[in-house]
Amino acid sequence: MSRTISIVNQKGGVGKTTTAVNLACGLALAEQRTLVVDMDPQANATMSLGLAPAELESTVFDVLMEPEFLEKAIYSTSVPNLAVLPANTDLVAAEVKLIKDERRMFRLRKALARARERFSFIIIDCPPSLGMLTVNAICASSSIIIPLQCEYYSLEGLSRTLEAIRIFRETLGLDIEIAGLLLTMFDSRTKLSNEVASDIRKHFPDKVFATVIPRNVRVAE
Repeated sequence: MSRTISIVNQKGGVGKTTTAVNLACGLALAEQRTLVVDMDPQANATMSLGLAPAELESTVFDVLMEPEFLEKAIYSTSVPNLAVLPANTDLVAAEVKLIKDERRMFRLRKALARARERFSFIIIDCPPSLGMLTVNAICASSSIIIPLQCEYYSLEGLSRTLEAIRIFRETLGLDIEIAGLLLTMFDSRTKLSNEVASDIRKHFPDKVFATVIPRNVRVAE
């Protein structure tokens, strides 16, 4: 059975794209057919997987407008078992284009129904906001991973993200779980990182992944 996982946090710079791309690559290397869906107009996941956004004929924007574009908009990557439904700046116009559609928050869910037959995992990279693009991703998902940078502003963003997801679940009747909170950019040498990590584990003892992603300058380089 296919699983659809969205990487969500309304705060930027917490490692959403890095998490989405590396999780997807890991699943693909484990011989799981995996699709990355780039729902961020910045298209960083698209570029990370080797595609040039400006040169694409079809993207997730086209799929949101017309679900039958799905097959044309899925591109293979250099990683075996890994494909991508890419984005470019056209995605900025999606919210305006969909505003008159009463079921606009379910457009991605409808489009991905066909992809679930082909892929074991669908990983959705979300933009740093809780606008219509992220709502579409949440409505299309079976579970959510929330990356958290180990700093205090992340705690504020987390509370707003969790509250929004709760509202979506209750008002839209979504069957969706919080798979876990992923601590990112952790620096064990600093008091701040250790305090934030401790606070998050205290407040969400059953939801924090055991794996912690350390800060690594070489990744940026």
